[in-house]
Amino acid sequence: MLTWQELGEEHLPSLAGLAGACLAEDGGLPLFADPPLLRARLLQTRTLAGWHGDELVAAVGVGTGRTPAASTGLVHPAWRGRGLGGRLLTWAEEQAGDVDLLLTTESWSAGADALFTARGYERTFTEWVLRHDLAALPEVAEPEGVTTGPALLDAELFETYRASFADRPGFASPSAEEWLGDLAEEDGYRPDLSLVARGPDGAAVGFLNVIDTWIDQVGVVPGWRGRRVGAYLVAVALRGLAADGAREAWLCVNDNNPAAGLYRRLGFQDAGRRARYLRPGPVPPHS
Repeated sequence: MLTWQELGEEHLPSLAGLAGACLAEDGGLPLFADPPLLRARLLQTRTLAGWHGDELVAAVGVGTGRTPAASTGLVHPAWRGRGLGGRLLTWAEEQAGDVDLLLTTESWSAGADALFTARGYERTFTEWVLRHDLAALPEVAEPEGVTTGPALLDAELFETYRASFADRPGFASPSAEEWLGDLAEEDGYRPDLSLVARGPDGAAVGFLNVIDTWIDQVGVVPGWRGRRVGAYLVAVALRGLAADGAREAWLCVNDNNPAAGLYRRLGFQDAGRRARYLRPGPVPPHS
C-alpha cells in the first residue's frame, strides 16, 4: 500500500533517488537528478507523491496559474505497470482544470509515450541526449581558411548566433541583451572553451558555447555550412574538455536536426531522450 502526500524541499534527496532510478532505466538528461531542475519540474505549485514506507516511488508536480499549465511526473521502474502513471496524469489534469496542459519528461520512456498518446496528447518536442567518452577524441582537419579563437560575450557572438539559426523553422530571436545575459548568468559557462570560427577576412562564420561539460550550442552561418566548420569546432571543444580533466561531454539535439548524424559520427552516443507533450484543455461551450 502507498501513502500519498505533498512534496517539499525536504524531499529533494528522495526525488534525486527517484530521478536517478528513472535515468538509469530510461536514459535522458542527467541534470534532471540535480536540485535546480528537480525543483523546477517537481516542486511546482501543486505536488503529489506516493511512498512505500520510506521509499518514494511516484511523484508529480503541476505548475498552475499560467497557460499552458505544466507538469512532470515520475514512476520508479520497479513500480511501473500498476497504473501509477495514469493516476498521476489524471491528478495533474484535475489540477490544470480548463487550461491546456504541457507535459515535460526529461527521461523519456516508451511506456510514458504510450500513456500520453492514449490520453490525447501530441508530442511537440523531442531531443536526443548524447554522450561522448573523452578517452577517444575525433580527428577533424582544420577547414581551409578558418581559424578559431575564444568567444567573447559581445555583439559579434550574438550576431553569429542569430545568423546561424535565423533560417530554422520557428526561430524567434531573443534580444542581444537577453541572450548574452543568460550566458553570463550561467554558473558553468566556459569562456575559455567556448569558440568563434573566422573566415579568411576575419569575419565570424560559426560559434560554439560550452557550459560545464556540455556543448550547449553550435552554429554555422549559412554560407559556410558543409565545410566542416561545425565538426571542427566540436572537435576542438572536446579536446579542450579532455585537457581540462573531463571524462565525458554531453549535448542535446532535436530529433529532426540533421546535425545529430554529425555528432554521432564524431563519437557521441545516444544516452536517452527528453520530450514535451501538449493536450488542449476542454473547449468552453458557446454562450
